[in-house]
Amino acid sequence: MSLKQSQLSKLTKNLDRSYQLLLEEVRGELAAPELQQYIELIDRGPADSADAAIGDALADINLAIIDRHIRAIRDIEAARGRISEGSFGACIDCGNAIGFERLQAYPTAKRCLVCQQQRERLYAHEGMHTL
Repeated sequence: MSLKQSQLSKLTKNLDRSYQLLLEEVRGELAAPELQQYIELIDRGPADSADAAIGDALADINLAIIDRHIRAIRDIEAARGRISEGSFGACIDCGNAIGFERLQAYPTAKRCLVCQQQRERLYAHEGMHTL
């Protein structure tokens, strides 16, 4: 089953909306007060170990959030590429159609549910994210 044009249009709009939201969140995280606090802690000169630890923790949290958002942005860009080349909605492992319901829930899905579940069983020990 291939996607209908109305379904593809709906998914494309959702991808575009998610992309814009993620970009805004990344910009917001980069300008977050916590990041400014970390910069101030560093600029203050010699900090005690508690200030340094708090500053490092804030930076690590912000970087992890930004990294997660950037990975999601890249996934959306890859999905847009698959739309452009006409392979969006086809499983990269078996070639079968990825169900519209799955794509609604997870529009950047590259695999059908069966192949994704198999992949998660095989590679769960590598700390891969599941979906």
